[in-house]
Amino acid sequence: MALILIRGENNSKILNAIADVERHASLNLTTKPKRIDAKYADKIVENILKAPLRTKSEVATVFRVKEDTATAIVQIKKIHPPAHIIVISNDYDDYKELNKALNDAKVFRGYYSGKKQSTQMKDYKNNKKSSNESVNNYN
Repeated sequence: MALILIRGENNSKILNAIADVERHASLNLTTKPKRIDAKYADKIVENILKAPLRTKSEVATVFRVKEDTATAIVQIKKIHPPAHIIVISNDYDDYKELNKALNDAKVFRGYYSGKKQSTQMKDYKNNKKSSNESVNNYN
């Protein structure tokens, strides 16, 4: 499981980025996105990048995904979200602290999953005869 940190200018961009992670990167959220302090998120990103940020964020959220870190990174590289997305593995020093913050934080308001929550497989079989069979049967 990987932690995903998203930082951006406003709630709308963060919500769109979360939706992009689900829909276009095909990652499965295992926790609801939680709001974290934007300054704290900026500090974590600076620690990971080992460089100062060009722009500071106004809003930030964090959540877990089912996929491993490498898969999450590859999938997120394929999309072009409207916010800055960082995949954080347990190799980073800030992982434990951020994981604890995730458990204590409030849910990011406005988010809903676009994915169907059912885990049952659908049966798309058609029990009727195919159209070719019905055309060829002359009684």
